[in-house]
Amino acid sequence: CCCLGLPPTLQGSGAQGPILRFDGEAFRLKKTRELVRALLVLRLCAWPPLLLSWSQRLLGSRLSGALLRASVYGQFVAGETAAEVQGSVQRLQGLRLRPLLAVPTEEEPGTRRGGEAWYEENLDAMLHCVDLSSLMQLKVTALTSARLCRELSLRLQEPGKAGELRPERLATAMEHGQDLSISSLSPEQNQHLRASLNRFHRIAQYARAQAVRLLVDAEYTFLNPALSLFVAALAVRWNCPEEADGDGAPWVWNTYQAYLQDTYERLHGAAEAAERAGLAFGVKLVRGAYLETERALAQQSGAADPTQPNYEATSRSYSRCLELMLGHVCRRGSRCQLMVASHNEESVRQAVKRMSDLGIPPDGAVCFGQLLGMCDHVSLALGQAGYSIYKSIPYGSLEEVIPYLLRRAQENRSVLQGAKREQELLSQELLRRWSPPSLRRHMFLSHIWLCLSPPPPIADIKGLKEKTTSICAIWTWA
Repeated sequence: CCCLGLPPTLQGSGAQGPILRFDGEAFRLKKTRELVRALLVLRLCAWPPLLLSWSQRLLGSRLSGALLRASVYGQFVAGETAAEVQGSVQRLQGLRLRPLLAVPTEEEPGTRRGGEAWYEENLDAMLHCVDLSSLMQLKVTALTSARLCRELSLRLQEPGKAGELRPERLATAMEHGQDLSISSLSPEQNQHLRASLNRFHRIAQYARAQAVRLLVDAEYTFLNPALSLFVAALAVRWNCPEEADGDGAPWVWNTYQAYLQDTYERLHGAAEAAERAGLAFGVKLVRGAYLETERALAQQSGAADPTQPNYEATSRSYSRCLELMLGHVCRRGSRCQLMVASHNEESVRQAVKRMSDLGIPPDGAVCFGQLLGMCDHVSLALGQAGYSIYKSIPYGSLEEVIPYLLRRAQENRSVLQGAKREQELLSQELLRRWSPPSLRRHMFLSHIWLCLSPPPPIADIKGLKEKTTSICAIWTWA
């Protein structure tokens, strides 16, 4: 289909495409201390969230903060200052991994923030960190209220209302600061909408000037119509031919969640619409992170469940969407770009094989994305094979980021359960390094065994302290 060829280092691998080994061999690139921390933290993530919320009571505030900073924070967060983030970026680049900066700020539905000032503070934080990576992901509800998104989503589904909310109209208002007014919104809501559009334009304009591409995250289903509207408006302005750089790649990308039943149809329609309009099209394809919440909300409201019935159905949906997008990439070249954001080894293998079949180069219009601190056996293998692989790196203070991480952990239970294989590979690499056997090694393994055993009940203070002591001992020996 494509005329592009594979680089010499990956040719000759046969019809099955380049051979990638996700067997933990790439862990040899990492320090022992990093492997130990990863093993312990991934196991700790399987503890009930209540344990983490009670950790200050059980361990004391200062000790708890120190443990969180040395473990969970250090594993999943790039740092608190620009210098710390830059250090994390350099370490990733040394492993042939690329940074995808993530602002750990969002507005949970039902909460109220302190007016426009809160959204302006979020914008300032983004502007200060835009130039730290070539890709940056953001959540719309960091720049506008979830209440407004909910209201706009409802209006978009009403007959005759969509014309007033055309992306082209919002794009013009964004750029020229026109006094946009939507008839179905109150004066206060219209004022907030205009301020929000101004924030979207400022971050997109600054990112474009710094040659940074914006990946807009999906959120809850009942907010997504409004989120897609904002992304479409940004795309009209920034993904047009006039803004194209050397390869014509999109500056603004949208995120599609394969665990929703209508995702394939929406993705197909959006890709076709972008091609007809002559716009570049960028997609981050994910399985989705709000499954339990979406089902609970549907049950409470008596609405139909918007999600796929099970994990297998979600995987089939992901596979269909992946095939669709690879076809568009093959046909449109760099004007259509895809991030395969998945921790699933089979999805990654499918993408790699189809890229080889279609002649899409490893460092071209398709890249891969995974969370910092997770699935490193896949990330490192992709990077060493020459593929573009990004690690999503949140930044911020301990107080800002830990609540964000806890929400992500709650939403990504299936991902954390899938980390069992990564734990096994980490253990194998550590055992390889600690041989021949010695008393020190036996003592270390006894502590490892205690840490990997099922967590004790919350009320078992003694058991929790024993497990904590083992964690500290392992950390010291590493």
